[in-house]
Amino acid sequence: MSPADFVDHFSGGAADYARYRPDYPEALFEWLASLAAAHRRAWDVGTGSGQAAVALARWFDEIVATDASANQLAHARPHPRVLYRVAVAGQSGMAPSSVDLVTIAQALHWFDLPAFWREVREALAPNGVVAAISYQRLRVTPEVDAVVERLYTEVLGPWWPPERQLVEDRYRSVPFPFREIAPPAFSVSAVWTLPDLTGYLATWSAAQRYREATGEDPVALVRPALAAAWGDLAASQPVTWPLIVRVGRRPPRWLRRRQ
Repeated sequence: MSPADFVDHFSGGAADYARYRPDYPEALFEWLASLAAAHRRAWDVGTGSGQAAVALARWFDEIVATDASANQLAHARPHPRVLYRVAVAGQSGMAPSSVDLVTIAQALHWFDLPAFWREVREALAPNGVVAAISYQRLRVTPEVDAVVERLYTEVLGPWWPPERQLVEDRYRSVPFPFREIAPPAFSVSAVWTLPDLTGYLATWSAAQRYREATGEDPVALVRPALAAAWGDLAASQPVTWPLIVRVGRRPPRWLRRRQ
């Protein structure tokens, strides 16, 4: 598969994705860095607009950040230690045993997993660590959450790509061929206005598919209900996303077989 063959659910809204997608907590990357045996190079796969890649730069000498979407990378955050490169997961061209940490943030469910896991196992250095990260449905207040749930289920239900089910299953059904490490609980947090929330909801892959097929904005269908649930339209409110995190090391049996 080449980047041109990749089914891209996000390039059409790459600028909004970069603007509205939340940042991951610093504590998550500090913990992942503490697990790595060395800190030469981290590889952030499906980097999108680079939130995770830039966060990793505090702890690693070099970050290689790959994505199949050139348009996403065009909106990525610049950093002197982050090298952005267009590449499909599974065909990224990483040198053998060259990576101390692999992160996949909000992207694993889009990959050809058998090909990708083979590439990760080859690229990881001895005792290298891999972390698959995704966030669950956001939480604001019970009233706002109920409207978001209606958008997610009733309005956009038929428009979600089938891969989304892996996130709904908290990645538990994803084959994970590594020696697994139990993570602490992490969550993403932000303080948002109502326009921030609606901007974020519009970046959902199902919302983009809905717009492309119908020419209409699905978020507009629930905007009055969201405004009523929000209350004071001039106010900001805390928003949280509990994180799904699966972490592992390169299997020792594979290390012995390769030596």
